[in-house]
Amino acid sequence: MRQALSGIVSKSTTPLKTIMIIAMAMTLVVAGAASSFAARSAAIVVDAKTGKVLYSADADGRRYPASLTKMMTLYLTFEALAKGKISKNTPVVFSSKASAEAPTKLGVKPGGSVTVETAILSMVTKSANDSATALGEMIGGNETNFARMMTAKARQLGMNGTVFRNANGLPDPGQFTTARDMATLGIALREHFPQYYGYFSQRSFLYGRQRINGHNRLLGRIKGVDGIKTGYTRASGFNLVSSVSDGNRRLVAVVMGGTSGGSRDNQMAGLINTYMPRASTRGGGDLVAKADSNPIKALAKVLLPKHDAPTPDEKPVAVAEADTAVADDATVADATIAQGDSEDEDGAQAEAPKLVAPAKKVKTVIVSAPKVATAQVVTAYADPSPAVDPVKTASVPSGWAIQVASSPKQSEAQAFLDKTTKQAPKVLADASGFTVAFDKDGVTYYRARFGGFGSKDAAWKACTALKKKKIECYAVQQ
Repeated sequence: MRQALSGIVSKSTTPLKTIMIIAMAMTLVVAGAASSFAARSAAIVVDAKTGKVLYSADADGRRYPASLTKMMTLYLTFEALAKGKISKNTPVVFSSKASAEAPTKLGVKPGGSVTVETAILSMVTKSANDSATALGEMIGGNETNFARMMTAKARQLGMNGTVFRNANGLPDPGQFTTARDMATLGIALREHFPQYYGYFSQRSFLYGRQRINGHNRLLGRIKGVDGIKTGYTRASGFNLVSSVSDGNRRLVAVVMGGTSGGSRDNQMAGLINTYMPRASTRGGGDLVAKADSNPIKALAKVLLPKHDAPTPDEKPVAVAEADTAVADDATVADATIAQGDSEDEDGAQAEAPKLVAPAKKVKTVIVSAPKVATAQVVTAYADPSPAVDPVKTASVPSGWAIQVASSPKQSEAQAFLDKTTKQAPKVLADASGFTVAFDKDGVTYYRARFGGFGSKDAAWKACTALKKKKIECYAVQQ
C-alpha cells in the first residue's frame, strides 16, 4: 500500500489532495475487510419434505446465532405449552436481570409481567431480549439452567454443532451454531408444534395501545414465506431462517453472516426462487425425531464424557428438565463483545469479537469426606470472583474408586451419592463418597464417585453388585 501511495502522491501534491488520496486508499482497505467478512457467510436450503439438501455453502461452519437463539427458546416454550406446564395466559414475571437486557425489548419493569402469549409475540416480531430472558427464567428456574436445557434439546434434535449460553442471543463467545443446525431447528418447530407455528407468520401485534411491527421483511414479499426468524449482531452479521410453502412443496432456508439486512434478504429471495421449483411434492413423514421426553436419558446422552458412567434412570432431586451438553473439542476463539443485539438492523450496536488467547482452564481443589458422606468441591476460577473461597490443600481417597454419575451441578452429583448409599449400604459400607470437578470446554462438571477400594478387583466387585441393583457404574484408579 505504501508503494501504491508513493506512486500516486508526488512532491507537487497539495496536503489536501494527499489527505483525500489516503482516505480513498483506506476506504479500499475497509471494503476489502468487509468483503472478507462476507466470505465467511453460510447458507443452506433443505427440502422440508424429504430432508434433501438442495444447496449448501459452509453449512457446518460455526457462526454466532444472534437472535436465531430465540427459536430454541420458543421451541422449549411450545413444548411446555403442549405438555400443559404453562398456558398462553400464564404470567411471565420479569426479573431485574430480564428487565435490564439490552434492546430491543418490551421494556417491562422489574416485577412486572406479561402473558406467555405476549412474550411469544414480542419475540417473533420485535425479537424482545427481555421477554426471552423472562421466559427462560420461568421455564428453567434461571437463565443458566435454561441454557443447559436449550443445549440438551439441541443434541436431542441432532443439532450437534450448537451450544447455547443464554435465551436471547445477546453476544456470548461460547454460544455458537451452524446453518445446518438452524435448518434442523426450523424444520422441527413446524413438525413438532404445528399448533403454535402460526406465531412465526405474525407480522405485528398490539401491545397495549402500541402496534409493534416485525423485522422479517420477507413476510408478504416472497410468496409462501411463513417465518421464521431474523438475527443480527456485528459479530454474527445478518442472519435469517425462512420457511416457505408453495403448493405441495416446502423449503427451509438459512442465510448467516450477511453484510446487510437488504443483501441477506435478497440472497434468501434468490435461494427460494431458485430451489423451490426443485423441491419434491412428496414427503416421507417427519424429518426430525421428537426429542426424548426423559430428562435423565437426555442428560446422560449429551452431558457425560466418553468414559463416564451413565446417569441413573431416576432423577434424585428436583431440577429443571435437562442440563448442559458439552461442546466438541474444537476451540471457539474467546471474544470481547459489547452488549446489544438490536434487531434494528439499520443501527445495531453489538461489537464484533476480538480474538484473544483461549480462556484459562479451571483449577479444581477437592476436599475429602468421611465415609458415606459426600465431600465439598471448591472450584477456583481465573475469574476474580469465585463463588466460594478456594481451598489450598485437600486429598482424595487413594486407590480405586467407583463412578456412578456425572452432572453439571455439584448438588445433583452429591444427591446421586446419597441415593446410591441408601440403595446399597452393604456394598458401600467401607467406601467414601466424594465429587470431583472437571472442566470441559470452559464448563465445570462434577463426577460422583465412591473411593477407598484397595484394588481394581475390589472396585469391580462392588460395581458388579451395584449393577445388580440397576445402578450403573465403572471402576477408575485415583
